[in-house]
Amino acid sequence: MGDRESRMKAMLWQYPERIPVRVGILPAAWLKYRDALEEIVVRYPAIFGERQRGETDYDNVARGTYVSGAHVDVWGCVWSNIKEGMEAIVTGHPVPTREAVHTLQIPAEDAGFPHGFMYLRLEDLRGFEEIMIDFAEEPPELQLLIDKVLAYNLRQMRIRLAGLEGQEGQIVAFGDDLGTQHALPMRPETWRKYLKPCFEQIYRPFREAGHYVYMHTDGHILEIIPDLVDCGANVVNPQVRANGLAGLREACHDKVCVDLDLDRQMFPFCSPQQIHDHVHEAVETLGDPSGGLWLTAEIADDVPLENVEAICSALEEVSVGCAAAAR
Repeated sequence: MGDRESRMKAMLWQYPERIPVRVGILPAAWLKYRDALEEIVVRYPAIFGERQRGETDYDNVARGTYVSGAHVDVWGCVWSNIKEGMEAIVTGHPVPTREAVHTLQIPAEDAGFPHGFMYLRLEDLRGFEEIMIDFAEEPPELQLLIDKVLAYNLRQMRIRLAGLEGQEGQIVAFGDDLGTQHALPMRPETWRKYLKPCFEQIYRPFREAGHYVYMHTDGHILEIIPDLVDCGANVVNPQVRANGLAGLREACHDKVCVDLDLDRQMFPFCSPQQIHDHVHEAVETLGDPSGGLWLTAEIADDVPLENVEAICSALEEVSVGCAAAAR
């Protein structure tokens, strides 16, 4: 994750010297902007590390499901990608009926924890409409499907935990999008009944072994942030637009470290000044000298280069400003 010392101090409210910041660049942005984007990247070593011009192989930045075409994962879900450098979506759901849940086999291949390993895995297997009906009607096949996905994930947990043997205090990252733009896709009580026990069983062994849990999750999640903390999350990575700065402060301040996903929905359309104001507002609302805040920005190919520059400049400014204030 980079800048480990600052991230650890911020996560543990130990007065970090700077606000940890990160900028993720999607392969599609590299494919579109190429040298012009690299010129920006090399100007911000505090964010990207020391880089030399010419390091990036633009034609081979896409990997896995970011490559155009069809991909089949270990569960048999078919991922379709029509744009190189952007993430694919699942178009082939291998468990279209409740009857098919009974014959679904847990994969023998160990593929770890991809993005969307629990809740989204259920959706990928059944399809969004079908899994929503399942959560509404609560047939026995819902719990059976959850049990199969959880069993696979617990096997991946044991493998991952064994790989950390002898290491102390590692930050272990997970990603599963639990919300929609404006709300959870189900009642919080339903989430707590069916999904909270799954995340707790997966996360708790890492915590008991002395590690820390990082949870990326897109969408509106305010109501279940306390539950994610109960499950063992030390850091949550929520989207600002889906949750609001005020809501995140109320749900997270002094309770869990926030790696704030800055407003990628505004980046393609706003001015550099608006980006500057947005980043500073985030720090003013969620920042604390003792820590509890990381900042993350994602760059897609629809973000103008002047806005990429503004994002990097604003993040460097608030991060360095925190360091200056600490001194």
